[in-house]
Amino acid sequence: MALFDRFKKNRTEEQGTPQRASATAAATAREEPEPPHEEKKGFFGRLKSRLTRTHDNLSGKMDDLVENAEALDDDFFEEMTDILIMADVGVKTADEAVGKLRAKCEADSGMTPARAREELREILIDIMGSEPMRLASPMVLFVIGVNGVGKTTSIGKLAARLKTVGRRVIICAGDTFRAAAADQLTIWAERAGVPIVKQKEGADPAAVVFDGIQAAKQRGADVLIVDTAGRLHNKAHLMEELKKMARVISREFPEAKARSLLVIDATTGQNGLAQASVFKDVADLEGIILTKLDGTAKGGIAIAIRSELGLPVRYIGVGEQLDDLQPFDAREFIEAIL
Repeated sequence: MALFDRFKKNRTEEQGTPQRASATAAATAREEPEPPHEEKKGFFGRLKSRLTRTHDNLSGKMDDLVENAEALDDDFFEEMTDILIMADVGVKTADEAVGKLRAKCEADSGMTPARAREELREILIDIMGSEPMRLASPMVLFVIGVNGVGKTTSIGKLAARLKTVGRRVIICAGDTFRAAAADQLTIWAERAGVPIVKQKEGADPAAVVFDGIQAAKQRGADVLIVDTAGRLHNKAHLMEELKKMARVISREFPEAKARSLLVIDATTGQNGLAQASVFKDVADLEGIILTKLDGTAKGGIAIAIRSELGLPVRYIGVGEQLDDLQPFDAREFIEAIL
């Protein structure tokens, strides 16, 4: 059973009847506004440059396959499947995508290898989908993930991002287990220009969350971002801490919509997929923040997470700058790597 049963109930209630869902969306669940065209174009250019390793690994091999293909035969589709698997798209997802492509090719006698490559791109975009994260006010975002995935930096970047689109944000340093965790988070809060609520190392995380809730109420914050201890995902005491924090929010901040974002390091490949699978079983995940995509040749893990676990990638990190965390766009991502 997932940690945040109340949060699942809230999500069901938000949906309600079509009329109620529409009213709720208009009132509290505003999507992030689209950035100006030039800004979006500029980010796409940066995205392509930052995903060079994945692009070279995937697109370069696809180019060779298309140029050398004599026919759309079993060898062609098998090699295409292998290329996707090597980019960490995953066996299941690679088989699914190439299976759909094979069906399209069999139905179109005029299909060429070059066109087949373009069809594959559209199939992958369709598999990924793009679902803008819906933001309620007030809202509590738990940010979870194992140590080393970039959780602290992602929180700072996310706070800056939400502030940019007009949200009042407070960060809550709920990771009181790791030495200097609050100090590091304070640096990122200062960079983002948002307040932070913290206590001394070893304090009860639920007590820090309580303080964060009081600050959010007093300051009229839209979003309270809660950092959590990044110990191994199979530790029962970590899950108990999350449950305790959830109970505090349920009691003290019942009007807030609470969600969880899981941070995954793209460079860990299939291990990241395994982490996401475990966390999905114990927490009601809103989606994934995928970090360090600029440092891996296997960025296809984003496709595997979406296809195999049904979890949307909400944000991607492609650098160390404050604005290098951006809302995920399936078309831009697939076009950048393929």
